[in-house]
Amino acid sequence: MAADEAALRAQGSARERVTVPMLREKKARGERIVTVTAYDYPSAKLADRAGVDVVLVGDTVGMMALGYDTTVPVTLDEMVHHVRSVRRGLKWALLLADLPFGTYEAGEGDAVRNAVRLMKEGGAQAVKLEGGAWLAETVRAMSRAGIPTIGHVGLMPQSVHMTGGHKAQGRDSAAAELILEDAVALEEAGAVGIVLEAIPAALAERITARLAIPTIGIGAGSGCDGQVQVWHDLLGIPPGKAFRHVKRYASIGDAIEAALKAYADEVRSGEFPTKENSL
Repeated sequence: MAADEAALRAQGSARERVTVPMLREKKARGERIVTVTAYDYPSAKLADRAGVDVVLVGDTVGMMALGYDTTVPVTLDEMVHHVRSVRRGLKWALLLADLPFGTYEAGEGDAVRNAVRLMKEGGAQAVKLEGGAWLAETVRAMSRAGIPTIGHVGLMPQSVHMTGGHKAQGRDSAAAELILEDAVALEEAGAVGIVLEAIPAALAERITARLAIPTIGIGAGSGCDGQVQVWHDLLGIPPGKAFRHVKRYASIGDAIEAALKAYADEVRSGEFPTKENSL
């Protein structure tokens, strides 16, 4: 245990805190950017110790931690609460936060004001929002205000009611061109990165090659500059079959359920607590 702690301290002393400019430098050097979602302090601390580059407090917190059916009901207050919790767990990774549905669509003023809350109250270092070219002026205003802004094109979960579900986008040539145009427009407006979700791998490669800013893929193939996965998905916490774009690196959900069942059985049988567990 002491050796492990010493190794972690040595690793930490050699690390440099990730910044927005460093992400662009990573793209220029051909280094892949590792991003994972996290929604609380212990998750953030584990992700940071594991050496990820970016921790995203996504509005997927609504579905993964708050019991909502979609991301749409998530409020700004809920996001600020979770961003602040994650901030406390990070020493090295860059903290990215989602602007939830309804906090930026009405205009540039709303977007800047609400993004500032995520940064001042939550401690976010960059802010993400969903949408294409129609958001260019909003991104431009946020950039002028000193808010590093990351775009999100392709499948946009906040628009789930418009698309009729979480469906892949850009499958035909016309739709693909629109997504490419959206990504270019966001870069020209000052976005510092783009999330590409659920689009064909070939299209993601085209966008990645076209842009000077980094692309982060989820369900968009290996040609992006980096990847993002949802904490609960990659750790195998939710039951049932995983989405195609998910790789489960563990089955933590099964292990937790088994441990809780064992605890319940021992309490009911009187096996726990023993003398060793008592004062």
